[in-house]
Amino acid sequence: MSDEVFRGNFTQQEPIPEEAIEAAVAVMRSGRLHRYNVLPDEVGEVAQLEAEFAACTGAKYALAVASGGYALGCALRAVGVAAGDAVLTNAFTLAPVPGAIASVGARPVFVGVTEGLVIDLDDLQVKISETGARVLMLSHMRGHIVDMDALMYICNGAGVTVIEDCAHTMGATWDGVASGRHGTVACYSTQTYKHINSGEGGVLTTDDDAVAARAIMLSGSYMLYGAHTARPPVEVFEKVKYDTPNISGRMDHLRAAILRVQLRGLADQVDNWNARYRVVEEGLRDVAGLTLIERPQQEGFVGSSIQFLLLDWEDAHIEAVVARCKARGVELKWFGAPEPVAFTSRYDSWRYADPQPLPDSDRVLRAIVDMRLPLTFSLADCALVARIIRAEIAACM
Repeated sequence: MSDEVFRGNFTQQEPIPEEAIEAAVAVMRSGRLHRYNVLPDEVGEVAQLEAEFAACTGAKYALAVASGGYALGCALRAVGVAAGDAVLTNAFTLAPVPGAIASVGARPVFVGVTEGLVIDLDDLQVKISETGARVLMLSHMRGHIVDMDALMYICNGAGVTVIEDCAHTMGATWDGVASGRHGTVACYSTQTYKHINSGEGGVLTTDDDAVAARAIMLSGSYMLYGAHTARPPVEVFEKVKYDTPNISGRMDHLRAAILRVQLRGLADQVDNWNARYRVVEEGLRDVAGLTLIERPQQEGFVGSSIQFLLLDWEDAHIEAVVARCKARGVELKWFGAPEPVAFTSRYDSWRYADPQPLPDSDRVLRAIVDMRLPLTFSLADCALVARIIRAEIAACM
């Protein structure tokens, strides 16, 4: 119906589970919030979260930190990126990714995006050859996973270390392999709008002994690294502890306690998100002028948001779709807007990076429309949202 209005809230997350609230209260009553403030022979909440997260993803080592962005910067330092180094990353990503590269004094080099919203592997090969870059910070932006077998073939052959930004793919897989398990390091976020929620927070995983030891030292372990459970042997730390700076970014017991409960329910939450995604996707299928992103069969994605393309539309018409949907309660974000808005921005917005024209990618980027799918929405809500978008696109054609 043309007069339908959606009354839901696109920023309202589910309540923290009662079990997690009880765990958090227990931490507060103890007064021992700092991760290294534990009783003799006690394994604190943070160390337990790290062990459980490593087991969940299949990684040898995990490190809980203050944010996903901190995890990215920590990973870059841990693999040896230095000031002035070129680091490859997606042209389609969010600002914390190139921000992490810039924070270590390195130079972001942007790689193009395909209409499937993944990194362009042809352009990746060109950029590796042109720049000599030896690190790729691969953003699984908005949960879209590139052919990881093909990407790793390219990177392994060229001697390029891969750091996976899994902020939007916790719980996702490629061909049955957990997202984050292909590269040398994976970085996850537990910020409110991610897949488990501690307000802010992040986790870094790796199988590499030296990288894990450096990351733990970087995070601010001082000489207390023995308190970690998901860590390499103590003798590995002896080789790096004098040469690795302390750039404190630890997670605390309070956030870890909240996250441990949510991690146990992650698989069910993934199913819930994907059910909502499929309802919206089906509701937008075969809409004239709208291009859906077809998900590869090998991709086990987490549909916590959905994207579509309005390819070759005039800016004014895209702006009209966004405005008309908002008037009916549906909040769309346009990544192609010429100026950054809220969390959306494009590679040419980050002026601390060298100008890098990407004309083929520009066509895709200016067409991307994005929408969150909170689990507070019912399936009926999702069907209504799709009807509204469908109607307003038709009205703006």
